[in-house]
Amino acid sequence: MKLQVIQENLNKALSFASRFASPKAQLPVLGNILLSAKKTKLLVSATNLEVSISVALGAQIASEGDLTVPARTIVDLVSNLPSSTVNLETDKERLEISCPGFSSKISGINALDFPSIPSTVGKTGNVVLPKKEFLESLSQVSFSTSSDETRPILTGVLFIFGKGYLQMVATDGFRLSQKKIKLDFSSIVKKLVLPKTALLELSRIGEDQNSFDFSFNEKENQVLFGFDGIVLSSRVLEGDFPPYEKIIPKSSSIKIRADKEDLLRAVKLAAVFARDSANVIKISLGKDSLQVSAESSNSGSQETKVEAAFETAGGDAHILKDFEIAFNYRFLEDFLKAVRGEEVNMEFSSPNAPGVFTDPMDTEYLHLIMPVKITG
Repeated sequence: MKLQVIQENLNKALSFASRFASPKAQLPVLGNILLSAKKTKLLVSATNLEVSISVALGAQIASEGDLTVPARTIVDLVSNLPSSTVNLETDKERLEISCPGFSSKISGINALDFPSIPSTVGKTGNVVLPKKEFLESLSQVSFSTSSDETRPILTGVLFIFGKGYLQMVATDGFRLSQKKIKLDFSSIVKKLVLPKTALLELSRIGEDQNSFDFSFNEKENQVLFGFDGIVLSSRVLEGDFPPYEKIIPKSSSIKIRADKEDLLRAVKLAAVFARDSANVIKISLGKDSLQVSAESSNSGSQETKVEAAFETAGGDAHILKDFEIAFNYRFLEDFLKAVRGEEVNMEFSSPNAPGVFTDPMDTEYLHLIMPVKITG
């Protein structure tokens, strides 16, 4: 392999790829980045076996070839080179890097030991995802994924491709987020659960794009996202996603509308004391306001009133009296930060039933939080 490439382009590709290298993996080659020269392109690739990336950049290729080199070594070298043309040349399992005033030799590992990863999305069965709407919607559900590796299916986001829409769902067993966006998709309904880690990387790397090409490789149980010479691929999580529809309440006895910022401020104030009390805050209802409170045996207590409008089943205002429900403040805070509108709707049926939270300006977004049982 022998080629010339612009330092800025190579540095950007290496910085992307290095995020997927695994220096502590049992297979040493997974701590390396694969450099592959083909025709007029240099492919820079890396994988941790769950998520992979391939970045194509223009280069002047004198001879084709490939080699894997330690990710940290080549990233640290290239990032500190001046903006100029960089020469790359292999000599057996060694990579020679040079530019005016600099030369280096890096020991590598044969490319035959590197796992095969996709470098193209393909042209059949693709779906175009609008970047802005897709990434915004993803951020509204991904925080509800679980970090418990003993239930791997909950560490991902469920993608439901239906006729004309994409629905994303995430849950950790204590809360649930659901968001639907319009999509030009006319095939049969398809359900896939994608790892949160892969989706977060897509959000970071694809931030400047207008859209993504998406495809599913059923044979490899793998999804691919393509954009601007980059192909990000991820395995699909195996297992059955919980029947989440069953836990979403069909009706409620109390409906509340409040200002989002006022409620968020009240939750943050309560969190000062809730942090010492298992993160529990309480919401009680009054005539024209709701009260958000928390207490700690070590620190003290507080209560904040938030103006609110109420609607009760059958217009019975007595339902509000003595109604009190408790939540983990972090769950409420995460939802309120994800809401795009200025107000929020809350629906309760009992202190032990899930609370349903929605954005009046976005009927396709729903969040559900399981309450904390109040003792004593």
